[in-house]
Amino acid sequence: MTEKEKGKIMKLRYIIAVWAIVFFAASGLAAEKSITIVHTNDMHSHLQGFSPEIDYQPMKLHADETLGGWSRAASVIQKFRREKNNPVLVVDAGDYTMGSFFHMLNREEAFELRLLNAMGYDVVTLGNHEFDLKPAGLAAALRTAKAKGGAPQIVFASAVFDRQKPELADLEDAFSQTGVKSCTILERGGLRIGVFGILGKDAIEVSPFAKPLKFRDPIETARDMVNILRNREKADLVVCLSHGGLRDNPKKSEDEILASEVKGIDVIVSGHTHTVLGKPIIVNDTIIVQAGSYGKQVGVLDIAWESGRVTLKNYALIPVNSSVAGDPKIQKMIDAFKQQLNTRLLGLQNLSYDRIVAETAWDLKLVAGESPLGNLLADSIRWSVNRVSFDPNDPSSRVVVAVESNGVIRDDLLRGKTGKIGFGDLFRTIPLGIGVDDTMSYPLISCYLYGHEIKRALEILTSVRPLKSNDDYYLQLSGLRFSYNPRRVYFDRVTAIAIGSEEEGYRPLDYSRSNRQLHRIAANIYNATFLQIVGRFTYSLLEIVPKDKNGKPLAKLSDALVDADPVLPGIQELKEWEGVLRYVQSFPDTNGNGIPDLPAKYSGTLGRIVEAPSCNPVHLFSKPAASTIIVLAAAGVVLLLIVAAVMVRKGRRLKAEGSKSAGSYKTEGF
Repeated sequence: MTEKEKGKIMKLRYIIAVWAIVFFAASGLAAEKSITIVHTNDMHSHLQGFSPEIDYQPMKLHADETLGGWSRAASVIQKFRREKNNPVLVVDAGDYTMGSFFHMLNREEAFELRLLNAMGYDVVTLGNHEFDLKPAGLAAALRTAKAKGGAPQIVFASAVFDRQKPELADLEDAFSQTGVKSCTILERGGLRIGVFGILGKDAIEVSPFAKPLKFRDPIETARDMVNILRNREKADLVVCLSHGGLRDNPKKSEDEILASEVKGIDVIVSGHTHTVLGKPIIVNDTIIVQAGSYGKQVGVLDIAWESGRVTLKNYALIPVNSSVAGDPKIQKMIDAFKQQLNTRLLGLQNLSYDRIVAETAWDLKLVAGESPLGNLLADSIRWSVNRVSFDPNDPSSRVVVAVESNGVIRDDLLRGKTGKIGFGDLFRTIPLGIGVDDTMSYPLISCYLYGHEIKRALEILTSVRPLKSNDDYYLQLSGLRFSYNPRRVYFDRVTAIAIGSEEEGYRPLDYSRSNRQLHRIAANIYNATFLQIVGRFTYSLLEIVPKDKNGKPLAKLSDALVDADPVLPGIQELKEWEGVLRYVQSFPDTNGNGIPDLPAKYSGTLGRIVEAPSCNPVHLFSKPAASTIIVLAAAGVVLLLIVAAVMVRKGRRLKAEGSKSAGSYKTEGF
C-alpha cells in the first residue's frame, strides 16, 4: 500500500470518526429527558395541620388524623428531590396566603413567602387572594419577604399597571425591586423550561380589593407568553401556573379552555377551584394538574421530553398527613411565627393562638346547602351587630336578617379527638379580608332593604349559583327561612319567605314591590359589596340598593360600617372574626369544665332553605317577577309568530288549492 493510499484511508477514518461524534451528540440531544414537577396550589396560609389543631403533632408519625401542615409538605418535597434521578421543579399556582391567623402579619412579616422559599419552591404565581390586602398590601409583603430572607421566583403576567395611579406605580416598583417577572427560564437537565403565571377570569371577578389594578385576558396573555418563551427565549418546555381553575362543566372549566385555545403549553399547573384531581386532564397534548387545597395533598408529575414532545409518565397525589414527619427546620420557623402572633396581636386581647375557646360533640362541615356551620356563622353576625348597636327604644334598629356566603367560609370545625376548638380553628372558618381602616379581616356592615330586595338577594343562591356553577355563591342565612322552586324562571325562583328565628318563631315576609317597609340586614363588607353590584351582572333584574334607616340610598358601604365601640371617637370596625368569637364564648358551659359548648341546634340543619321543585303551572308562574314576565311575554310573542306563520301558510295553501280548482274548471270548459 502506497503512502498516498494510506493517507486516504486515514482521512476516511477521520471523517467517519467526526461524523460518529456528531451523530451520537445529536442522538444525545434528542434522547428522552425526564423531569418531575412537584406542585401545590391554594395553600391559604394553612401552616399547621388541621383540624382541630390541638390534635396536630407534626414531628410524630401516625399520631393524629389531621391533614396538611407546611412542615410535612416540606418533607414530601425533600423526599422527591432526594429520590428522583432527574431534575425536580417545585411550583405553586397561587393563593398561598389568606386563610389562617398567620396571614394577619402578611404585610409586616410575609410568613408565607419566606416559608415557601425555605421549603425549596422554585417558582410561584399570584392568586386572587394575594390581592386581598390591596395593591399596597401586596407591595408591602413582597418587600418584606425580600428584606427578611427572600421569596421564590414569582411569575405573574396578568397585571396591567397604570403609573398615573400612585398605588399601582408603587406595586409595579415593588415587582421590579423584588424580581417579580411575567415569565422566567429555568435550566434543568439540559432543558430550557419556561414558566409563566396568569390569573383566570373568575379569579379576576372575585378580586374587588385589587382595584384600581386591572388584569389582562388570560387567553391573550397566555398566547403572548408562549410566543415569548418559544420564539425569543427558545424554551424547550413551557409550564403555565394558572390561577384559573377547573369545573365539572368543560364549557366553564377555564384551564381546559386555556389548553384548547392556546397552543404550545406543555403543562398547566392549575389553581383557584380547590380541585382534587386524581389524574391529569390532557387537552390538545397539554397536561393539566391540580392538587386540591390547603396543603392536604402535594402533586407529583413525571414527564418526559423528547424531540420537542412532552409525554406523561406518571402522576400521584401524595397525602400530607401523619404518615409524613414534618421537617424540623420548617416547623421551628412556624412555631416562632406563632409566638409573634401571640406577642404582637393576641396577647392584647388576652388570647393566644392555641387557646381553647369552645368545644363540640359533632363535626360542623361546610356543604353546598344549608349547613350547621353556615347557620352558626350567620347567626353570629346578627347576634354581634345587635349586641353593639341595637337600641331597645328603636325597634327598627334591630338586625332581622344576616347573610353569609360559602365563598367566605373557608374551613370546617371538626370534633377531632377531644372536641376542643382552638382559637386558630375558629378563625380559619372566616379568615379573609381587610377593612376600610386598612386593618386585617372583613368588617361587618348593616343597612336597610325592602322586602323585594331581600328576595332578590336570595335569588343569588337560586339562580346566580347554578348559572356560575360555583358553590361560593351559596348563601347561609340567619333570621330568615325561605323556599324556592328550581324549575321556575331564573331570578324568580323564591316562592315564600318568613323572618324570625327558631326560638321566637317565623312570620311571613311581604316582599311585594308595593310594600315599602324597611328591614335592617347585616353582612360582612365583601358580601355586601357583591349584593350591591349583583344588579349589573343580571341586567338590573336583581338590583339591590343599600339604604339608611330613613330609606336614603347609601353613597358608599363604608357609611354602613358597624361601630364596635360608639364611645370612642371615629368608627371602631366590628370584625367578623371577633363577632364569631364573642358569640361562641357566650354559649353556656353544659358539662361544667369551664369551656362553652356549641348548642344542640347546630348539630343539624334547621330548614332555613327549602328546595321545592314543581312543574305545576301555578307553581311555575304565580306572583311573577320581572324575569318571569319577560319570559312569558317572549313566549307570547313567539306563539303569536307561530300562529301567524301557520295562518299565512294555511292561506297560501287555500289560495293554491283555489287556483287549482279554477284551473280545472276552465280546462273542462274547453
